[in-house]
Amino acid sequence: MDRFHFVDEALHCEDVPARDLADAYGTPLYVYSAGTIRDHFRLVRDAFQEASPLVCYSVKANSNLAVLRLLKEEGAGFDVVSGGELFRVGRIGGDPSKVVFAGVGKSREEIREALDAGIALFNVESEAELSRIDETARSAGRTASVAIRLNPDVDPHTHRYITTGKRENKFGLDWDLSLRTAEKARRMKHVEIRGVHMHIGSQILEVRPYRASLKKAVDFARMLAGQGHPVESVNVGGGFGITYDEREALPPSAFAAEMLPLLEGSGFDLLLEPGRFVVGNAGILLTRVITVKQSGGKRFAVTDAGMNDLARPSLYGAFHRIWPVSGPAPSALPEASLIDTDVVGPICESSDFLGKARLLPPLDAGTLLSVHSAGAYGFTMASNYNSRPRPAEVMVEGNRHRLVRRRETREDLVRGEEEEDALA
Repeated sequence: MDRFHFVDEALHCEDVPARDLADAYGTPLYVYSAGTIRDHFRLVRDAFQEASPLVCYSVKANSNLAVLRLLKEEGAGFDVVSGGELFRVGRIGGDPSKVVFAGVGKSREEIREALDAGIALFNVESEAELSRIDETARSAGRTASVAIRLNPDVDPHTHRYITTGKRENKFGLDWDLSLRTAEKARRMKHVEIRGVHMHIGSQILEVRPYRASLKKAVDFARMLAGQGHPVESVNVGGGFGITYDEREALPPSAFAAEMLPLLEGSGFDLLLEPGRFVVGNAGILLTRVITVKQSGGKRFAVTDAGMNDLARPSLYGAFHRIWPVSGPAPSALPEASLIDTDVVGPICESSDFLGKARLLPPLDAGTLLSVHSAGAYGFTMASNYNSRPRPAEVMVEGNRHRLVRRRETREDLVRGEEEEDALA
């Protein structure tokens, strides 16, 4: 069910007109649909229900406390990659026994915090990290449960910046190094290998890479179990793609149909780490046109949102559908009535754009635009570049809406910096 839809030529989020939200909270503005987040989480969980999976939502995709709290209510665990994300999960009362800690650069302080919290697993990315976890656990008087992150050297056919399971990527360990690391763990007294982890990338639109990498992960887990390691789980990561443009993404059931048979009879528990699939199409970014200009044979619509608010187009060349919130829906206008337009931001960088060469209706200063599929890696990647305050975030549920993060102020920009008056 698409909860971002047009009613009487007005875009709605669930039952609330987008224009009303912009009027109430200003722009730029991130808007999230609670119903969509729930729906997409349940799609993943139910697709794999045969294996009774622990679905650990990937906090890096969207870490707003309201989003995390909603998913906790759905029974989600959490995949964290920093002490800050672990702090957020603790703030909403997340169950630490349903938390996995990934990332290639865990500090001793972060490891200690996670041990103290009682998380389920550390996903180990290197021999040095295994030693660091063992030493930290020894000093804390604990034993850490870990999963070896296997790099299966599988091409997921996605953007090179979001590929994580190929040999040349910084993530995980190749087969031989994984075996060596497991042998090293056998001689340690404060770590136990209880799982195998993999995550081959993000925005993956085909099943074959998962099938190939999961087979390797299950074979590796069986090998470790045969060597006496208490392996209990296989974590297949996340990365299920979503629909940004015309190319339709596969439903989770398509991935489950190919992956579940590989786990059948293995005796291993299944962990999943979806992020983008849960929240990506559950959010939009509302932005208002500041001015429209014609230059160099091109038409530009300059908006109050830029690469500091939504970095994906500038960083990855990512596509986000853009359309006015008032007027006919995209399907209702003939292409001949549309104008080739670059939608660009106010940042002093040539790479600052939200969309290039878009066929849009005539735009004027003040036109309110919606940038779709912005719920994942939107606000979490936002910055204060050009000393611009970050936008507000709003959660919508039915006909109700609430502010879940206030808009930053200029005072927020300098908070924490030394000021002349304070020094005096």
